Amino acid sequence: MSRRSRAREIALQALFQEDLNPENALGNLGVFLAARLQEEEQREFAKLLVLGVKRNQAELDALLADKAEHWSVGRMPATDRNLLRLGAYEIRYSDTPHRVAINEAVELAKRYGTANSPQFINGILDKLIQRPAAS
Repeated sequence: MSRRSRAREIALQALFQEDLNPENALGNLGVFLAARLQEEEQREFAKLLVLGVKRNQAELDALLADKAEHWSVGRMPATDRNLLRLGAYEIRYSDTPHRVAINEAVELAKRYGTANSPQFINGILDKLIQRPAAS
């Protein structure tokens, strides 16, 4: 697992924890990251991801809800919801190549989600990068 992949994994854990316990999770983000990531560069990348997702969560959720036909973001399993937010954030706001962001989210879905999670994550994130056909 690459350093950035490991940082994404820990960012997902932090987002999941915050999603389930919003009143106190981000206050301990630095401690949480330091306990799980050895390198400063990894901690900074994970922190950038978590805070970026939280800062843009309303927009990301609206974007995901638009692409996830027949699914509200609140009805999605917490792991899938946070993987989608993480992937959407990287696609929308970072310099990570779109296919890399999707692949990383799918790989995390294989480890942490249900049997259907990888396909679900891939399908929705893929819709975020599709361009309308020229007419």
